[in-house]
Amino acid sequence: MFLANIILTFTTLVALALGLFIFVSNPRKQVNQALAFYIFSIFLWLLANLFTNISSNPDVSLVFARSTLIGAALLPYAFLVFTQTYIKGSIKIRQMIGWGILPLIILLTVPTSLNVVSVEAYGVNTKVGSIYTLLVIELIVYFAAGAIKLRKQYKNPATDSTQKLQIRYIFAGIIFAAVPGIIANGLLPALGFSNAVFYGPSIVILLAITTSVAIVKHQLLNIRLLVARSIAYIFTLGTVILIFSLLVFGVFAQLVGTSTLSVWQQYLYVAVALLLAVTFRPIKLFFDRATNRLFYQDAYEPQELLDNLNKILVSTIELNALMTSVSGIIAGTLKAEFCMLSVKKADGHEQIAGTIAQKDVDYKEAEKITSLLKASSLKLITTDELPDTHTELKDSLRKNNIAVVAHLRQSAHRNAEGFGYLALGPKKSGNPYSSQDTRILEIIADELVIAFQNALRFEEIQNFAATLQEKVDDATRRLRLTNEKLRQLDQTKDDFISMASHQLRTPLTSVKGYVSMVLDEDAGKVNAQQRKLLDQAFVSSQRMVYLIADLLNVSRLKTGKFVIEAKPTNLADVVESELEQLKETAKGRDLKLEYQRPKNFPTMNLDETKIRQVIMNFSDNAIYYTPAGGTITVSLADKPDSVELVVADNGTGVPKTEQHHLFTKFYRAGNAKKARPDGTGLGLFMAQKVIVAQGGAIIFHSEENKGSTFGFSFPKAKLLVK
Repeated sequence: MFLANIILTFTTLVALALGLFIFVSNPRKQVNQALAFYIFSIFLWLLANLFTNISSNPDVSLVFARSTLIGAALLPYAFLVFTQTYIKGSIKIRQMIGWGILPLIILLTVPTSLNVVSVEAYGVNTKVGSIYTLLVIELIVYFAAGAIKLRKQYKNPATDSTQKLQIRYIFAGIIFAAVPGIIANGLLPALGFSNAVFYGPSIVILLAITTSVAIVKHQLLNIRLLVARSIAYIFTLGTVILIFSLLVFGVFAQLVGTSTLSVWQQYLYVAVALLLAVTFRPIKLFFDRATNRLFYQDAYEPQELLDNLNKILVSTIELNALMTSVSGIIAGTLKAEFCMLSVKKADGHEQIAGTIAQKDVDYKEAEKITSLLKASSLKLITTDELPDTHTELKDSLRKNNIAVVAHLRQSAHRNAEGFGYLALGPKKSGNPYSSQDTRILEIIADELVIAFQNALRFEEIQNFAATLQEKVDDATRRLRLTNEKLRQLDQTKDDFISMASHQLRTPLTSVKGYVSMVLDEDAGKVNAQQRKLLDQAFVSSQRMVYLIADLLNVSRLKTGKFVIEAKPTNLADVVESELEQLKETAKGRDLKLEYQRPKNFPTMNLDETKIRQVIMNFSDNAIYYTPAGGTITVSLADKPDSVELVVADNGTGVPKTEQHHLFTKFYRAGNAKKARPDGTGLGLFMAQKVIVAQGGAIIFHSEENKGSTFGFSFPKAKLLVK
């Protein structure tokens, strides 16, 4: 009897805890009220049985034995009320009154001998009255009526998968608990086997457990974790009480053989209590795991899920890898059949990734879901709970086996533009998604919006960089082709210049030679006027010779045929000879041309012809770019380590902004073009090439409107003739 009372106490606590939790979770909801009424009926029946068993007074036991009829009569009635409320969402008052007539008749017999005739102490040898026949009829009829209602709802095509699963669990409760309970506590006592009532508590344990599974496991109420944990603590507490009672009052009391506790017995009981305290936590952990497996298979730690997601979100920027990793974590933690993410990219295409194979994705359906979500103001949708106003979206989600979908929107506003969604398949356990799951998914959806936006921007930058690189490569290819054409044109130009220069040099040499012969009076006397004109013609032809020589040298530079032909040269004499040709020109432009020649000057190995061109270019430029009345000074200096030639004028000068271009091919300063439109821009270019090729260096400095200095220097060590 002691063990039976322990089990009965434990069962009563379970029923009380379940009833309280169900009611306080949502006391205004009729389904909660009906289910709490159902569980409290179980509690009243168990409590009356418990007090009947523990009372040592036969009269008191009789009172409680008759009181067991209260819970027994209310239990089938409460089940029928709960069934109607669960199916319809509410119940009419006239239905409750009509169904309550039979239980009321039975309850009116509670104080009479029609219920329980007699009972000994501790509930032994209980004799039941004739009212038990009516109780059995109520039990059978009401439970059968509730079962028929549930079966009809189960067969209804409009019933969703979640509700069907809930009904299956309720049927399991009826089969494994209610039916044996009717037999043990109703039918057998009515037939005269009253001792069968002692099996009632064991059967009620099954009823409490299966009812809890129906409640907790499949979301009839949103108290899943709370109930699971509470049941775990109740089981733990009951186990500790049972073990302690068995050990102390069973084993040790039998060993001692007396009810009086001695000092050593007290120490022994303290040791037992300490032992139980040490083993309490392992027992608790065992029941935590057991209740999780039974009531809450999908248990997980929300913060751990968010932490794992955040690690991925901050460490991954590539969109497809991010979507794949995130979907894997979500599906694994929530134990979903699949997790799919769809993101609309800037080009309008949808990128889909997840734990589902790409070949299994219906992209047309994915686009359809996106458009339907866009038209909907809902952020997170549970398919089975979707209102009838969204029939098309609901059908599309069911067609694709999607249980939950979260709309990824860039703003919390209900009409904000969305750019994708998170879709989850049903849970592998068959459980629906709880309120905790939906809250977590809403948080995850907000975090994914930010992460995916960053990934899309990164992808846009990558695509832009790739596009830019393609454009740069294309432009480079076109530039190379253009450059090749320019090189060909430049080569053609050089070939033309070389050909034209050769063709011009021969007749020009003849002209210059004949003019020289006339000036030397080989053809007769030449008067002053004729000599002046012939001198101008000779100077011009000489300038033309130098120009043609520059053109030929440019051509030779391109072809690698530019050669310095050095020989002993008296630079002082060469300078004087070139300046002698320019005196008349300078005099005609009202310029003063001075030559500062050293008394003694060393002989050096130089290419005389090319040096003459350089001296002529420097001097000729000074004459043309110096206004009338100006002075041009040509000085040749013999220094300890080098020799220097400097041509200085006080002419127009070169603008500072253009000086760095001055020695490039075909370049002419802006003021020089105005002063002498017919210039070629080759003189200074070739002068630099000639001087540098012979180991010398160019001397240049200029100031606009104040004059210029051009010249060169040669080191004695290499060029001096010894």
